[in-house]
Amino acid sequence: MSEIFSPAFVPATKQGPVASEGAATRTVLIGIAVAFLALFLVLPLFAVFIQAFSKGLGAFLDAFREPDAWSAIRLTLTVAAIAVPFNVVFGLAASWAIAKFEFPGKSLLITLIDLPFSVSPVVSGMIYVLLFGSQGLFGSWLIDHGIQILFALPGIVLATVFVTFPFVARELIPLMQEQGTAEEEAALTLGASGLHAFRTVTLPNIRWGLLYSVLLCNARAMGEFGAVSVVSGHIRGLTNTIPLHVEILYNEYNFVAAFAVASLLAVLALITLVLKSVLEWRFAGELAGGRSH
Repeated sequence: MSEIFSPAFVPATKQGPVASEGAATRTVLIGIAVAFLALFLVLPLFAVFIQAFSKGLGAFLDAFREPDAWSAIRLTLTVAAIAVPFNVVFGLAASWAIAKFEFPGKSLLITLIDLPFSVSPVVSGMIYVLLFGSQGLFGSWLIDHGIQILFALPGIVLATVFVTFPFVARELIPLMQEQGTAEEEAALTLGASGLHAFRTVTLPNIRWGLLYSVLLCNARAMGEFGAVSVVSGHIRGLTNTIPLHVEILYNEYNFVAAFAVASLLAVLALITLVLKSVLEWRFAGELAGGRSH
């Protein structure tokens, strides 16, 4: 009878099958995840580089010697350099207001921030066509004043800003809400102004989350296709970004050049992934350290 009620006896009959079943389930789930990543991520990535170098290094480099390729690269970098800082300013202001203050229309503002996630990029591009096209709402006024929005840099920037502006705000809002307002209130009590409290208290607390959101925003800005395709006009050498240039090369059956330029986006994506992982590790470590105190 003492063996039946022994503490060592119960785990021997109860935990063995459960542990083995859990290990088997874990193995199956990991296998499915690895197979999915290999099929839909790793394999296409390898295919891009294999096709890019299929005719040798010389053909690969020739794709970047074309003036149109350099024009697409410059335009992509220019658009990202304009859109990302704009989204940083908007994201900081919106997240600070939403997380730290109560005001009428707060829920509506949060809904509007999420709007680009629920609207197709092509639809957002069409909205700009309806607004700024020659037959659009403001088209006649823009033509009379010699202002060109569509098929030019301003239209591409506007479309890119629209599809990317949730990234910074959506990353910072929960972070600021979790941190609360105690530190800012203490700084204000000690005589600091609101701007000084933001610079010395709020901004240092969110620096890793901000860098993480900027990284994601920049990656999306450089890789955006749908909205930019609608407003750019596909003018070769003038309004084609890197994704649009890749599409044109592919449609012309210039596969080596298309995959060579696409490999540039793939490299940028890999760099983004590495930096994202580093920031996640640093950000998670900092949050864990903050909670332990």
